[in-house]
Amino acid sequence: MLLWLTQYLEQYYHGFNVFGYLTFRTILGVLTSLAISLIVGPKMIAWLRHYQVGQTVRKDGPQTHLSKSGTPTMGGTLILVAIALSTLLWANLNNRFVWVVLLVTLGFGAVGFADDYIKLVRKDPKGLIARWKYLWQSVVGVAAAIYLYLHAGSAAETTLIIPFFKGVLLPLGLGYVLLTYFVIVGTSNAVNLTDGLDGLAIVPTVMVAGALAVFAYVTGNTVFAEYLQIPYVHGVGEVAVFCGAIVGAGLGFLWFNTYPAMVFMGDVGALALGAALGTVAVLVRQELVLFVMGGVFVMETVSVIVQVASFKLTGRRVFRMAPIHHHFELKGWPEPRVIVRFWIITVILVLAGLATLKLR
Repeated sequence: MLLWLTQYLEQYYHGFNVFGYLTFRTILGVLTSLAISLIVGPKMIAWLRHYQVGQTVRKDGPQTHLSKSGTPTMGGTLILVAIALSTLLWANLNNRFVWVVLLVTLGFGAVGFADDYIKLVRKDPKGLIARWKYLWQSVVGVAAAIYLYLHAGSAAETTLIIPFFKGVLLPLGLGYVLLTYFVIVGTSNAVNLTDGLDGLAIVPTVMVAGALAVFAYVTGNTVFAEYLQIPYVHGVGEVAVFCGAIVGAGLGFLWFNTYPAMVFMGDVGALALGAALGTVAVLVRQELVLFVMGGVFVMETVSVIVQVASFKLTGRRVFRMAPIHHHFELKGWPEPRVIVRFWIITVILVLAGLATLKLR
């Protein structure tokens, strides 16, 4: 939105051409969403507390969590508002990739909002019925996948890149739709499962989004794409602004969500942020790298799958409680220790993901 204004003003003063630089607008996206989060955050938390939109804590979980009962939830709405406004202000709104990732994020956010609303406002602990939740997630995910497949501007947009192997590219054909669906929906639910401790999900999300901003920039730049020997995707660089908005909004939310949390993001934030990461990874053709960088999300999801499968098949539990962060809590790890150690793991995995750009 402001990009159009600065392009118009450039004819009167050449200094406005700085807004044409993608890196500059990405930085502005970070700062704008951060400012929105910090300014709006206290008012939103007060509003949620006033209307008693608070967290319900499971009695069979770690006893240290009982004190969190009643903590304002649905703070993910703040994240979505900051991301959306910052993206609309600084991204090129003529770019189809920007609209795809923004609409997918808001679509999954709407599903999460409905679930949170039923659980926290209507006081129905079941929330949105699981089959309806997955149905609407699937509708948004499949719609995005089909749109991207039908509007692919080059073969590179539907080709799978194999990390660390130079020139190993797998044309997916219609398989692209299936892969895109699973990446978006899978990442959405993986982040949602990870969101169980103060700041545990938001910091890995910020780190992965920052790394994906780098991938978006180089993938959408002909010079860097050729130098790094990765497929060039015209226009995808603009997604870096969106990733910057996630980074800023996430850091702003962390200001209030850090231990002990003043607010939780709820499904409205977790489902939306996971879908956002999955969609960006698809757009920049780095689905497998996302699997590496989001290793914490993968570990949390696998722990739930293993726990459920083991209990149904043998009647025994592999972990004391799933997702796995609760297992470590029940082993005696203080919550901050679990959180920070998972952050450290994410730093290592994100650096490994970034290394795939050069190590081929």
